[in-house]
Amino acid sequence: MIGLKARIQRDMVSALKAKESERLSAIRLLMAAMKQREVDERIELDDQAVQAIVEKLVKQRKDAAALYDSGGRPELATKERFEIAVLEAYLPTKLSESEIDDLVGATLLECKASSPAHMGKVMTILKEQLAGRADMAVVSAKVRSRLAT
Repeated sequence: MIGLKARIQRDMVSALKAKESERLSAIRLLMAAMKQREVDERIELDDQAVQAIVEKLVKQRKDAAALYDSGGRPELATKERFEIAVLEAYLPTKLSESEIDDLVGATLLECKASSPAHMGKVMTILKEQLAGRADMAVVSAKVRSRLAT
């Protein structure tokens, strides 16, 4: 199985050959962020670390798109959304709301969690299971509401 880093490199080359300048720009942005982290920390990134970088860049793009929309710059917001689409291709498929609900319920039963005091324990387990597959703010809200009742 090809690693995520190698897949990104391969996609960059194919975008270059196909003269897809917008896609190439987004992939180069990701490659630069990965290289910066490797140089700063003197490490070789694994798939999980690359995934974390992609998630961070996607979040930045979403925030920027919202700001551009509110600032009356729809052309820049469109560019940010295109970059989001390119970057999200490197993330695992997101879980549906019902799948998240099922995992939250199963984890609550497994931990025998019954009060908001157990929130940290439950979230630690869910964070490992759902890394990159769900928005943890949404998961946290679901856990909090289930523990509050």
